[in-house]
Amino acid sequence: MGIAFTLSLSIVGAAWGIFVTGSSIMGAAIKAPRIRSKNLVSVIFCEATAIYGVIMAIILMGKMEDPPASDKIEVYEWTTAYFAGYALFTAGIGVGLTNLASGVSVGIAGSSCALADAQNGSLFVKILIVEIFASALGIFGIIVGIIQSNMAAFPTPP
Repeated sequence: MGIAFTLSLSIVGAAWGIFVTGSSIMGAAIKAPRIRSKNLVSVIFCEATAIYGVIMAIILMGKMEDPPASDKIEVYEWTTAYFAGYALFTAGIGVGLTNLASGVSVGIAGSSCALADAQNGSLFVKILIVEIFASALGIFGIIVGIIQSNMAAFPTPP
């Protein structure tokens, strides 16, 4: 479930951000066609949140292990297995939610960047810095998710 949440929420955040940014870029490009190529950086920042989710899903998949055979269930360390399972679940949900928030915030910042750039070209770099800070939210989420998933270790069957 954690893998599904990290992938789906990260992709939804990226898609939402691309939708918000892309529609503003196309609308503002009517007034100032020069902003079309320059503001595609905002779309790339939104796509990065989906890539963070894919990276975390690969890390979580590497941590997963098969359950024990049916003849060894009685001697299996279930508390360790539960801890590892919940650690991977919370890591996945945490990364997914931070990437959802990151994608939306990058989309809103990218939208305002496109609209401000259409009005005044000198504002592009100033608002792009705000967009970089919004993108950092996804990086922080994946760092916390990696730390959480490193605590998860499934027991080896006897």
